[in-house]
Amino acid sequence: MQHQTDRTTLLAKNLEKIYELRKGELLFHGWHHICLAARKSVEFAEELGVDKEIVEAAALTHDLNYLVNTQTTGPEAGADLRRQYLSEANFSEAEIGKIDAICMEEHTAYRHANISDEAKALSDADSLFKIMPVGPILFSSKFITETKVDLRAWAERIIREQKPLMEQGTYFYTKAANEKYLAWAKTNLELVEQVLASLDDPAIVEMLDIAYRLEAI
Repeated sequence: MQHQTDRTTLLAKNLEKIYELRKGELLFHGWHHICLAARKSVEFAEELGVDKEIVEAAALTHDLNYLVNTQTTGPEAGADLRRQYLSEANFSEAEIGKIDAICMEEHTAYRHANISDEAKALSDADSLFKIMPVGPILFSSKFITETKVDLRAWAERIIREQKPLMEQGTYFYTKAANEKYLAWAKTNLELVEQVLASLDDPAIVEMLDIAYRLEAI
């Protein structure tokens, strides 16, 4: 992708190296996710009229916590790495503080209606990755493997964090995301609700236990 400035070009180059080294661990939150989040967040930043370089830098660094711990940690766990890579790319202390705040604001567990426009741009890009139609086929199991969470806990977390956002009308913030992707988000949430319901069927639970024992999944 075409980066916004020399600084984000350098930042992306440095980050890609570490993500390449950790590609066997970061099956969901890997460089593929970061690249999509960066590209789409810039598009949403354009709609909202905010600093695209700052938003791109936030997108490139928002999930560094998974380099610290692949299990489900919050963005605060990546603060030190974020500061390191942003400093190496010549971002100032004030800019690093702003980027760190954006990464905190956009996190699904902390989001609300009045987050900054920069956080809205990143949030919409981050959410898009989670609800793409190809996700349940290609990436949902990768999340479970990477974070070492079981299927029920995965489904319960999604319902707990994402259903209120849907009900409050803040799943997406930008007009572009709502028009293009809200139907995907609703379908994905319905699918996860059905996954959770299926785990109440003893026959399905037994089948899954056998499949795990045989290392089929």
